[in-house]
Amino acid sequence: MFMKGILLVNLGSPKSTAVPHVREYLDEFLMDEKVIDYRWFFRALLVQGIILNTRPAKSAEAYKTVWTDEGSPLIVITQKIQKKLQKLVDVPVEIGMRYAQPSIEAGIQKLVDQGVSEIVLFPLYPQYAMSTTETVIEKAEEVRKKKFPGIKINYIQPFYNREIYIDCLAESIREKLPENFDALQFSYHGVPERHIYKTDPTNTCNLNDCCSRENNPSHQFCYRHQCFDVTNSVIKKLGLPKEKVMVTFQSRLGKDKWMEPYTDETLETIGKKGIKNLAIVCPAFVSDCLETLEEISVEGKHQFEHGGGENFHYIPCLNDEDRWIDVVKTLCEEKLNEFYLV
Repeated sequence: MFMKGILLVNLGSPKSTAVPHVREYLDEFLMDEKVIDYRWFFRALLVQGIILNTRPAKSAEAYKTVWTDEGSPLIVITQKIQKKLQKLVDVPVEIGMRYAQPSIEAGIQKLVDQGVSEIVLFPLYPQYAMSTTETVIEKAEEVRKKKFPGIKINYIQPFYNREIYIDCLAESIREKLPENFDALQFSYHGVPERHIYKTDPTNTCNLNDCCSRENNPSHQFCYRHQCFDVTNSVIKKLGLPKEKVMVTFQSRLGKDKWMEPYTDETLETIGKKGIKNLAIVCPAFVSDCLETLEEISVEGKHQFEHGGGENFHYIPCLNDEDRWIDVVKTLCEEKLNEFYLV
């Protein structure tokens, strides 16, 4: 009888807010060819020759604004999800991070030490992207082949269009949405436009009308389509008029063309266009982290107010809400049951 287990995988975080730890984290993160998809020499030149000489100190200061007594918000929240899920399932649950510690390898090792030989691995990203789901699966397969060739891993696929997730997200937003708001902004983490083309095995995506087609074959791997699909599904559940909703993309890096419109530029201008009361949510993340707590909740608020806005309301991620834990449980159990069907 094979013993089963669950591994929850999130992005990762520096060990601390110390500059050397932030530099170490950024080095691993940005040198991933799925994140910055240049040839190794040019990637190293950019990351290790330029970015790591300037960005770590600035990022360390940003991390200090969100760091808690328990540590990194992302790690702490993922641990809370793990503990709550463990109470609901009868198989071991561990966590791993794509970058830094605890690593994917460390998470698998903990499960193996408990006798687990069949693992359901859950990348905690609603939408598919080369720099999220794809890199997690590739890393896990690399670790499995090198260190744990005897185990089986069943991967949970992006769940952006699952009704249980949409219901969960919509209800979470509904509870936190202020009574009087002029607009609800959905800010998704951005990716370079070329990533969309690279993950399209059908070569049919044109970053234009294909995202709105009902059955385009590229949708399974199109991050942009999946972001708009989440937005449309949620606002339908909430009964919001489309004219009160906008989609933007944040966190761009470098001078390459990233998906538009950009969140920061939008926040700087919408106040002058009459949007004085803004609510904003970040559904590319299930756990609050630097990109939500600092980039949006702090910097985004400043940009909005500086541009003429008045009331800025950040809606937190799902984090460890009980309804979200129920979704995680359901998705994990579906994959656990597939082991029995093999």
